[in-house]
Amino acid sequence: MTTLHHEHPTHQHTHGADCGHQAVSHGDHVDYAHDGHLHREHSGHWDECEPSGHTTHDGHAHAHGADCGHETVRHGDHVDYLHDGHRHAEHDGHYDDH
Repeated sequence: MTTLHHEHPTHQHTHGADCGHQAVSHGDHVDYAHDGHLHREHSGHWDECEPSGHTTHDGHAHAHGADCGHETVRHGDHVDYLHDGHRHAEHDGHYDDH
């Protein structure tokens, strides 16, 4: 999975433990859910942290939903579910791995 480097140029808010936005562990860093997308600190600025391409999570037998026990993250026009250190998004009868 590749992450685009798309700087959020007018981001004046500083994310952190008490900023009020949901923190999402993402590999070696933390993303913050803000206005329907994820922000990541990078080299003194904030990036939009979005995957490129379409990565299917194969072999995912668990069905996510309101009572599945996984934390949710509002992401644009859908909800992602935090599962095993990554985000799952339902798509065309399977889950994508963000």
